[in-house]
Amino acid sequence: MKSLDWEVLSRAVEWLDSGYKAHLFTVMHTWGSAPRLPGALLVVREDGHLIGSVSGGCIEDDLADKARHQELPLSATVLEYGVSNDEAHRFGIPCGGRLQIFVEPLNDSAHLSLLLQSIEQRKLIKRSVSLGTGQVKINQVLPEGPPRIDGDWFHSYFGPQWRLLIIGANQLGSVLASMAQVLDFDVLICDPRADIRAEWHVEGVEWIYEMPDDAVVEINPDAYTAIVAVTHDPKLDDMALLEALKSNAFYVGALGSIKNQVKRRERMRMFDLTESEIATLHGPVGLSIGSRTPAEIAIAILAELIQVRAQQLKANAINPIYEYCAA
Repeated sequence: MKSLDWEVLSRAVEWLDSGYKAHLFTVMHTWGSAPRLPGALLVVREDGHLIGSVSGGCIEDDLADKARHQELPLSATVLEYGVSNDEAHRFGIPCGGRLQIFVEPLNDSAHLSLLLQSIEQRKLIKRSVSLGTGQVKINQVLPEGPPRIDGDWFHSYFGPQWRLLIIGANQLGSVLASMAQVLDFDVLICDPRADIRAEWHVEGVEWIYEMPDDAVVEINPDAYTAIVAVTHDPKLDDMALLEALKSNAFYVGALGSIKNQVKRRERMRMFDLTESEIATLHGPVGLSIGSRTPAEIAIAILAELIQVRAQQLKANAINPIYEYCAA
């Protein structure tokens, strides 16, 4: 399942290829209780059709109305909303909230198509737009931070979509896969047990028909990848963990009680894993919220995963497509 911002970019390409004109909007900065984070993306077609979001809805309505009346800027510029209390109230921005949005008119889909292709290849891309000429530059980079204006250039960053590899197609795996997709994760599932696979009914996931250790190697986990083992069968879970703990995955977790996790770590020490690698294992997996049912456990897992991801973003300036996405 593709991320919501991927859908925005793809729809922009479709509209442009169909002969429409459109504007792309990116949240640059927020102050106070702004409803969206920097990088939130919106595309508005010339007839007011739109996809994406930069606020709770009122700003989108204003931009759509401006598009229908041909009142949007003809060149790249910056718009501000919520500067005054009256304006904040008018656009439904919480008290003290303020948004700074980069707006760019689009007439050609070629650079967006190139951008989508680069994201498919799981590259981190910087897209730079000249405020003076509208020129666009696309380069692969290391993490550099949130969208910003530097001189005459607006820089924004596109990274690979977050993805989650689930080892185990049991009931917990099914619920976890469904919830993770709602949170914009690209979900992959691996389970070598044919009888378990036969009962799988969750749409939108990608199956990997390998043994768990081979599945981890096949996807080549990067800093945007989480791996969770939930089969509750050490023979299967441990196979995945032996590879996952050596990878660049930002989160590796395994189902099991504290007692079972102690035994698991003892087993891990019998192989070529360092103590620091073993220490990165999240087990028992998920936040301790008293969860017992599959749905509650899935919520606990995703809550911890989101927490760890946020810590990684802050520490390493990782830029996922849906958080730091640009026009």
